[in-house]
Amino acid sequence: MSTAASYDQIQSLSEIWAIAAERYADIVALYDPHQKPEFKLTYHQLWQRIQQFGAGLQALGLQPQEKVALIADNSPRWFIADQGSIAAGAVNAVRSSQAEKQELLYIYGDSESQFLIVEDLKTFERLNPEITDLQPRAVIFLTDEEVPETDLAIFNFSQLMTLGNQEPLEMPRRSPQDLMTLIYTSGTTGKPKGVMLSHGNVLYQVLNLDQVIQPNPGDVTLSILPTWHSYERAAEYFLLSQGCTQIYTNIRNIKKDLQTYKPGYMVAVPRIWESIYEGVQKNLREQPAKKQKLVNFFLTCSQNYVLAQRIANNLSLEHFHVSPLTRLMAKSKAIALYPFHLLGNKLVYEKIRGATGGKIRYVISGGGSLAQHIDTFFEIVGINILVGYGLTETSPVTNARRPERNVRGSAGPALKGTEIRIADPETRQTLSQGQKGLVLIRGPQVMQGYYRKPEATAKAIDPEGWFDSGDLGWLTPQGDLVLTGRAKDTIVLTNGENIEPQPIEDACARSPYIDQIMLVGQDQKSLGALIVPNLEALGQWVSQGGLGLQLPDPRTPSEQLPQTDLYSKPVLNLFKQELNREIKNRPGYRVDDRISDFALILEPFSMENGLMTQTLKIKRPVVAEKYAALIASLYDKD
Repeated sequence: MSTAASYDQIQSLSEIWAIAAERYADIVALYDPHQKPEFKLTYHQLWQRIQQFGAGLQALGLQPQEKVALIADNSPRWFIADQGSIAAGAVNAVRSSQAEKQELLYIYGDSESQFLIVEDLKTFERLNPEITDLQPRAVIFLTDEEVPETDLAIFNFSQLMTLGNQEPLEMPRRSPQDLMTLIYTSGTTGKPKGVMLSHGNVLYQVLNLDQVIQPNPGDVTLSILPTWHSYERAAEYFLLSQGCTQIYTNIRNIKKDLQTYKPGYMVAVPRIWESIYEGVQKNLREQPAKKQKLVNFFLTCSQNYVLAQRIANNLSLEHFHVSPLTRLMAKSKAIALYPFHLLGNKLVYEKIRGATGGKIRYVISGGGSLAQHIDTFFEIVGINILVGYGLTETSPVTNARRPERNVRGSAGPALKGTEIRIADPETRQTLSQGQKGLVLIRGPQVMQGYYRKPEATAKAIDPEGWFDSGDLGWLTPQGDLVLTGRAKDTIVLTNGENIEPQPIEDACARSPYIDQIMLVGQDQKSLGALIVPNLEALGQWVSQGGLGLQLPDPRTPSEQLPQTDLYSKPVLNLFKQELNREIKNRPGYRVDDRISDFALILEPFSMENGLMTQTLKIKRPVVAEKYAALIASLYDKD
């Protein structure tokens, strides 16, 4: 069913749910198997709950366009609170309850919120006493905990829903230009900015993502990303507008849930696919040597097969301009390799797909670049990854690969109605097709601006409506966007060479001994790196080589590392070899890409220690600041 045909007359996001309730009444919309008791709602019930929640807020005095801060995490009740507050006419300002206290207080104040919805009593107490001083007109918990005695008007979830039962929801009339939500940027380089997204911005996603995938009512999707983030949020709105069943999962349960619920679609960030890939590699390392050799033989044959297929079908980034004879030769090579690929599928790849439930039609990857070897691996095993691109400021999707044109290494063509322009970073002059430059975006999904920050808005969006993404990239002859890095992440060496770290990091991460890596070297003669080693793979290497080295426990503080064998000559030589091999094998290798020195650290980059964003991207400035002395030591040797 076409999304446009279903919802083409609506003016606000809230109008979707009454239509969905009528179309998909008894289909399960939201299901959280990990909540006790289990939480399951049909589309009919979901619309009822949304109306109840919104009516409850109106009973507390909420007026149209007033701000409501929603500080909570993934759950069906988050969705009810999100859509209930918006249906009541509010503009919600959203953030994770796990964010730092001062950031949450800043968001509440900066957004001029009058009401506060929080995850639970614990979250509220963490914000006190400062939040009490800000005098919200009402505080709502998304749990049914007993509310504390306080001067504030506090209600738990059930109490608010009871209030909402007393009077029907009055949905105000809204236009696509009306502000719908404020999504605050992560604030890794200063105070977070409130991205202003209108109903029209978000409706553009709902009405156009069927250009990428076309799910059927009842199709199962797994939700694992932060539900307040623009990427997951837009995906949920779209998938639920199509009658899908959304099941909530988490890092702890995802492997089990994939096999139990057998999703047809899943939306995630590159780190999720990397973890699945690493799990397969770990399982392979534990197999007998003969079986490892056989599996690697099939993987090599299949890799050559899929690469030949790409060239033959004009889907290879490096082969858009080759001759018809080259394409014919590639087709012949693919035909010759196909029997080996088919056998590998039967003996190996079917089992890998089985670990994901065996029913996945497409997985959507966004929120960062997907490493080439990960992309190729999933292509080999028959799991179709469609990489997309966008930013919070573009609500978020601007580009996405399509099932019928899945150019690996790209972020696909722009959605209908979206314009992509590649410009010189200094002059902003449009560059020729194929030239690398700054990615500028114009379209219906571009934000209204940053809340109460006109100067920042003017800097981000020029008078002609072009949004500066801050990303670097180029366009293929067919209009596929190929991203090469972040303009502000670019490392400039003292010889004047500009290095984009992400592609090199992706190449290095192919090594089984490297779990995470971040390049450094701004204003230095050469590149350096901070590496989080894979101690399990490293331990197997040590034991197989009979080296008798004592590796540190993963809990060892970083400052104790020099006292362990992790910095022994054999281990350091291994990492040097791994880095050199992977970097030299990377397409477009240059001498300046070489890593002259590196440091090994045991503490992984994670959300918990503040070194990764909610979408699992490394916070480069934060990491650089934390390890400033260690980075400096890499260059003190020169």
